Amino acid sequence: MLIFSGKNGEMLSENIWGEKMKAAILQMEGTNCEEESYLAFKHFGIDVEYVHINLLKKGKKSLEDYEVLFIPGGFSAGDYVRAGSIFAARLKAAAWKSLVKFVEDENKRVIGVCNGFQVLIELGFLPGTNGISSVPQAALATNNSNRFECRWVYVRNERKTHFTSLAPDVLSLPVAHAEGRFITTPKIMDEIVANKQIVLRYISPDGSEPEYPWDPNGSMAHIAGIVNSYGNILGLMPHPERAFYWYHHPDWSRKKRGVGDGYYIFKSLIESMH
Repeated sequence: MLIFSGKNGEMLSENIWGEKMKAAILQMEGTNCEEESYLAFKHFGIDVEYVHINLLKKGKKSLEDYEVLFIPGGFSAGDYVRAGSIFAARLKAAAWKSLVKFVEDENKRVIGVCNGFQVLIELGFLPGTNGISSVPQAALATNNSNRFECRWVYVRNERKTHFTSLAPDVLSLPVAHAEGRFITTPKIMDEIVANKQIVLRYISPDGSEPEYPWDPNGSMAHIAGIVNSYGNILGLMPHPERAFYWYHHPDWSRKKRGVGDGYYIFKSLIESMH
């Protein structure tokens, strides 16, 4: 990876072939935070595009042209049936073979944030303990509070991955979801733990095991984010794109920080593209 400063201080990134890296932000009716995600990638000089799933279906866009696939948050298709299920079904119909080829390429990266995490689970890409599953291996169920939770939380960086290698041990990030409680079978949870796939866990401000509201949904093992067994797919409920700049944080006037903690998720991702 070549990274150098460009105009106005933004970072410009090239892949190992000397070409500008490309990222696709998927869209459909009901997705949100695309603009924040776009600006985060743009900050590092990534050639980023919005790609509506209809463009994939009609063959006007191809996943083969991108190195990074970003599935944003929101309420795709109104979260009818289950959160993320319609988005996942439409993706399967539009570009299933291309999706499978993309996620099985260890040089590619996939991030699903909030609703995007739900989509990745519905697709069978996560938990991903043994590759792609034909049926979902887990669910992001209704929060234990039985209500929409919109708050800033603390998460512990459990291990260094393609997405967290440059992140601090503890990150402050916002959540905004009604269905974020990670649940799965005991067998799959054992596999997730054995594979060291848990990347982010909710914690209390003092670093101890959290109770509500610090664990905003009641996830098993306080899971906030996981990777697949190959490590090239990340699903997380907190929104790194909403915590990218220092002024995104609610304590910006009291605590000096150069960047928001979400910045390090994007930077880690980009620097991992060797």
